[in-house]
Amino acid sequence: MTIKRFFPLRLVAVVWTALALLLSLVAADPALADPIAVQRASLQADGSGWSLDARFDFDLNSSLEDAVNKGVPLYFTTDFNLSRPRWYWFDEEPVNVSQSIRLSFQPLTREYRVSTGGLQLGFSSLNEALDVIKHVTSWHVIDRMQVKPGETYNASVRMQLDIALMPKPFQIDAVNNRDWSLASDWKRFTFTATERAK
Repeated sequence: MTIKRFFPLRLVAVVWTALALLLSLVAADPALADPIAVQRASLQADGSGWSLDARFDFDLNSSLEDAVNKGVPLYFTTDFNLSRPRWYWFDEEPVNVSQSIRLSFQPLTREYRVSTGGLQLGFSSLNEALDVIKHVTSWHVIDRMQVKPGETYNASVRMQLDIALMPKPFQIDAVNNRDWSLASDWKRFTFTATERAK
């Protein structure tokens, strides 16, 4: 009789112990952590609106570093979103912009190249090239006409390795491989539009 009474309690204890062990392993797994950290983000007034200054922190894992050194370009996309809650309808989103930066390696010149739009910069080491990618500065994201003076908005910024811009054979591999998953959470902060950008 006593064996039947204690068996369910032992089973429950074993299940709880196994569950606690599993949760501690999942929490300690670095692959599940956000590999890109947003250290800071702020909006600065410029002549025609506001520009974003943001600092990210990340390292390339060995698979990504090996891919770059073999000539596979990597694309890092920074997304910025500005929204204002409304009680009577969906949130207003006056700004939703993205900027992509391409990191590549040129084997003939032994040079790492960072390019965005028409601008292209060369670096002798991968760390120097990554330092430029990690620091987004003076990126014009808000025009004066897109916001109402005196209103408070919710600003959000994030960075991610954009596998959609990579060559097609690598996109297929990247979907199934955790090494190709590199992204930050949204960094959220409030922004109050002044009368005019100075």
